[in-house]
Amino acid sequence: MSMPKTHNAIASLVLGVACLAAPQTTRAASPVQLLGAIVGIVSDASGVPQMGATVTLLNRQEHIFKKVVTDEHGEFRFPALFPDIYSVRVSLTTFVPAIKKDILVHPGMRSVLNVNLSALFSSIQLTYPPMQNGNLMSDDWKWVLRSASSTRPVLRFADAIPTDASARTDRPAFSQTRGMLKVSAGDGSLASSVGNEADLGTAFALATSLYGSNMLQVSGNVGYGSATGAPAAAFRTSYSRNVMGESPEVSLTMRQLYLPGRLGAAIGGNETALPMLRSMSASFDDRTRIGDNVSFQYGFTMDSVTFLDHLNYFSPYARLTYDMGKNGELMMTYTSGNARPDLDADEGQDSDLQRDLNTLGLFPRMSLRDGHAKIQRGEEYEIAYSRRVGSRTYGVSAYHEAVSNAALSMVAPAGMFGGGDLLPDLYSGSSTFDAGNYQSTGYSAALTQDLGDHFSATLNVGSMGALTVDQRELVSNSPDELRSMIRAGRKYAATMRVSATSPWSGTRLIASYQFTPERGWAMPGNMYSTQGIRPIPGLNIYLRQPIPRIPMLPWRMEATADLRNLLAQGYLPLLMGNGQQAMLVQSPRSFRGGLSFIF
Repeated sequence: MSMPKTHNAIASLVLGVACLAAPQTTRAASPVQLLGAIVGIVSDASGVPQMGATVTLLNRQEHIFKKVVTDEHGEFRFPALFPDIYSVRVSLTTFVPAIKKDILVHPGMRSVLNVNLSALFSSIQLTYPPMQNGNLMSDDWKWVLRSASSTRPVLRFADAIPTDASARTDRPAFSQTRGMLKVSAGDGSLASSVGNEADLGTAFALATSLYGSNMLQVSGNVGYGSATGAPAAAFRTSYSRNVMGESPEVSLTMRQLYLPGRLGAAIGGNETALPMLRSMSASFDDRTRIGDNVSFQYGFTMDSVTFLDHLNYFSPYARLTYDMGKNGELMMTYTSGNARPDLDADEGQDSDLQRDLNTLGLFPRMSLRDGHAKIQRGEEYEIAYSRRVGSRTYGVSAYHEAVSNAALSMVAPAGMFGGGDLLPDLYSGSSTFDAGNYQSTGYSAALTQDLGDHFSATLNVGSMGALTVDQRELVSNSPDELRSMIRAGRKYAATMRVSATSPWSGTRLIASYQFTPERGWAMPGNMYSTQGIRPIPGLNIYLRQPIPRIPMLPWRMEATADLRNLLAQGYLPLLMGNGQQAMLVQSPRSFRGGLSFIF
C-alpha cells in the first residue's frame, strides 16, 4: 500500500518541476529588449563612403551625449541607447555639416541614418527597418508595462487639455523682440583709420527671435549725412540660427550717399550728372569648436561699390583661439580686404543692436588717383597672447600688415590737385588723398589693472607702423611729388586708457590718451587691428549716460557723447610753392552726441 503512494508522490513532484520549467524556457527564447540603437553610413554626393567623419549624438536637451568617427566603410554606431529623443550632427572637412533632430529610439529597434554630405546642402534620411522575425516586442513586455505599479500611471490619459495661452507649450513665431532708435548729430567726422563712419542722423535697429532658435535683425537709416543737407540711406538685414551652440550668420547691407555740392566743387561738370555713392555688402560669419580648447571663427564679405567706377572685392577673415586655461589664451588672426574691428567687440547690453547701427554708417575708405576711384584695402597677420593673474591681465601682440591705396585725410586749399587726385571727404570739410601702398610690422605689450568691479586702467606700449614725410615743403603741384614724399616708418607710442562705470547712476566713461615722443608722423600703424583695446591717437572721451526711466513710457533712454582727438594732435603741415599751406591729418577732431531709445 505504501509503494503506490510513494510513486504517486514522485510523479507529482516531477510533473510540478516540468510545469515550472516550461515558462522559463519560453521566456528565454524571446527575451525582453529594453534598449535601442542608432546606426548609419556617411557618403558624399556621388555615393562614396566617407571615412573620418565626426558624428555627434545629442540628448533631448541638446547636450553632447556621445561622439564617434566613421570607419573605413563610412559607417557609425551608437548601440545600447535608452528609449528617448536624440539629435545627430555629422561634420567633415570641406563639407557642410548635416543635422537631424527628433530621432526617436524605440526599445529593440535600430534607427538607420543615411547621411549625404555636400559642399552646398547636406541631408540625412531616417528609416526604421522592419525586423525579420516579426514584432519587436512580445506580449510579455506589454503585460509588464500594464501590470507594473511604477509604470501604470504613465499609461493614463490627461484629464484635460489646457486652453489658456499661458499653459500652452507652442512657441510663438516672434519672441524676445528688442529695438533701438538713435538720434545723433555733431560737428566734424567720425572718420576712422580704416573707413569712413558717416553720421546719418537717425537710425533704428530691431531684433526678434523666430521660433526660439532663429534670430532676425533689421536696421536702417534715412537721414541727412552732413550740414549740406544731402540725403543718405542705409539698410541692413541679418539672419542667424542657433545650431547646437553655434550661430552662423548671414547679412546683407546696402548704402547710398549723394553729395552734389561737395563733389561738384572738386570734380566739376554738371552736378545732376554726378554719380551717387552706392555699396552693397553680403557677409557670412560663423564660429565652431574643433577641440575641447580650440575654437575657430571665420567668415567673408563680398562688396560691390559704385562711384565713378564699379568695384567688386572679396574680404575673408579667420581667427584661431587656443584656450590654455590658467595659462592664458593664444589667438592667431588673418584678415584681408576690410578691417574687422568688431571681432573683439564689447559684449555688453544691447551690443548686437549697437553693432548694427555702427555698421550702417561704415562706408568704404575711398580716394581718387588719376581720375579713378580707389578703395583702401589691407592684409594682416596678427598673433596675440593674454593671461589673467588675479586682478591683472597681461597681454602681448605682434602683427604684419600690407595696405594698398592708403587714404590719408588732408586739409588742402581749393583746386590743389584738380579733380583727379584729391577727393572731398564725403562726411566732413576735409579731403582724401591716395598715399599709395606700404607695409608695416609692429608689436605691443599691455597691462590692465582692475580696481573693483567698476574701474580698470590699461597701459599699452609698443612700436607700430606709421606714415611720415621726408620734407615739409612741396616744390610743385604734382600729386606724384607728395606721394613720393610719404613713406612708411615706425614710431613708439604709449597709450593710457581708463574705463569706469558708476554703480549708482550707471554712467560709463572711457577715456584714453596716446603719447609719442616722435614728431612728423601722419598716420599710426596697425590700422587693421582686431584687439579689443586699440590705441587711438590723441585725447579721446566716450560717455554713456542712462536717463531715469519714466514709468508711463515703454522704453528706456541713454545719452551718448563721443569726443575724438580733442587736442587736435597729429596734424602735419605742408608748405606749397605759392605760399599756401596744406595739412595731413592723422585723425580728424570730431564731436558727436546722440540720444538712444531702447525698448
